Amino acid sequence: MDKQHLRWNGWGLLDAPDVLGGNAEGIWAWLGDHFNLGTLPKTPAVPLAQLSLPESRLSAEHLKALAAVMSKERVSTDARERAYHARGRSYHDLLYLRAGRLETAPDAVVYPANAGEAQALVEYAVANAVALIPYGGGSSVVGGVTPLLAAGQCAAVTVDMALMNRVLEINKTDMVAHIEAGIYGPALEKQLQAAGVTLGHYPQSFEYSTLGGWIASRGAGHQSNKYGKAEDWFVAANLATPKGAWRTETFPKSAAGPLLRDLVPGSEGVFGIITDAWARIHELPKKKEYRAFFFQDFESGVNAARTLLQQGVSTAMVRLSDANETFFYSVMHGGAEVAENGPIGFCLMLIGFEGNPEHVTRNSERACDILGEHGGADMGAGLGETWLQTRFETPYLRDPMLDRGLGVDTLETAVNWERLPQLHADVCDVLEKAIATNTPPPATRSIVMAHLSHSYRDGASLYFTFVFPRDLNNEVTQWLNIKKAASDAIIAGGGTISHHHGVGTDHRPWMTQEKGATACSLLRAIKTQVDPANVLNPNKMLP
Repeated sequence: MDKQHLRWNGWGLLDAPDVLGGNAEGIWAWLGDHFNLGTLPKTPAVPLAQLSLPESRLSAEHLKALAAVMSKERVSTDARERAYHARGRSYHDLLYLRAGRLETAPDAVVYPANAGEAQALVEYAVANAVALIPYGGGSSVVGGVTPLLAAGQCAAVTVDMALMNRVLEINKTDMVAHIEAGIYGPALEKQLQAAGVTLGHYPQSFEYSTLGGWIASRGAGHQSNKYGKAEDWFVAANLATPKGAWRTETFPKSAAGPLLRDLVPGSEGVFGIITDAWARIHELPKKKEYRAFFFQDFESGVNAARTLLQQGVSTAMVRLSDANETFFYSVMHGGAEVAENGPIGFCLMLIGFEGNPEHVTRNSERACDILGEHGGADMGAGLGETWLQTRFETPYLRDPMLDRGLGVDTLETAVNWERLPQLHADVCDVLEKAIATNTPPPATRSIVMAHLSHSYRDGASLYFTFVFPRDLNNEVTQWLNIKKAASDAIIAGGGTISHHHGVGTDHRPWMTQEKGATACSLLRAIKTQVDPANVLNPNKMLP
């Protein structure tokens, strides 16, 4: 992945796709009217050339020692490299990056080429009181890759794993692949599919995220109903730690006490740097079918989704948008003339099936019957196929909105079916009120929307998106207040603080409430044992 082609302070490619196309002017006018702003303001990001990065805290001796671990050209203190790695890609991160506030820029960025170099980096960090920040694609939206220091540390070095990008083995007998952690999604699938197999893990960040990052954050892809979340397809890993190289168990199952490999998914680099991993793979599906259904209301769609899961219908994806999300994306794709008619009230469900033709046909027919019994109107394959072809374009809407004084952020949770409808209503209500309270008049309106995805027999994930006018004089505090209100509502409603985004810095305040004091003390004890100097991604995940 050549980062020179990527935005250092935004999403994806410098030459970003024009998602709105000819609809742009009308949509911006509609949003300005909706938020009582009139013409949206111009709020461009500060260009890198105008920024002053903090001096690297690494001495010449430190840099020489790093160069002894790996070749000198893979140790960088270049301004763009440091700026690119200063934060992840959350809305919160972008407020700092776009304003040119790069206080958290790493003192150097290094690119190990093998597990031995990664282990030597850890040993260097312990000996020199340097923090190491493992870095995959940098797509964290919870502050997971911000270069922070622990007490007594003198500098922070970001460890970009992009050069460790090989598929080492594809074992079709065990249906397991051995893969280096720094490989990006498209490169991984290209190599797997050339051998007739797939991992099937397609998160929204697929194009700009890596295998190691998916594991470290316990990520989920769009088709997780069939292929599982990261902790489901993860088999084992090698990690570089202050106590030496650690290989987790590789058995298919074991009763020899708790499986310590379960500490790796969701660990966010605090227990070790994942250098390579084994993952479960699948034969390439011979057929894919994605269909759309409309429901009269969100709860009817929720009940239909629950019935599908509990009756054992095999789906690759079930995604149900509430009325606000259905309307919003109709406007984004259809233009401002769609908005003139106002919300249509319907809720769009996209449902997908993958596998051999008989499997797909059988489960699609069962699903159509069940969804019809719950009031779902079958709209055919058109909308489903369009979504499948354009699913990675949505994040490109955020930067143009930020250029026009608007904020857009997401948060997600998972909760059992019984509580899900109420939690959906409560979080939407809290977000609307928190935005109104923390936004100067007259621009106090917002757009709050959500969808259900990643569903299970006992519950599902809820994914919220909210668009709002920024308080341009107080944007970070505005976001912190909104985030706290929504997170408190999620915990109060029985949801998890994160289903697949992870913890990072943003969700740490709620970890003790979610895990309990005993579990948190166990996590801290593990950290103390494996990393007593706290060099590995300090101030993340652990409460």
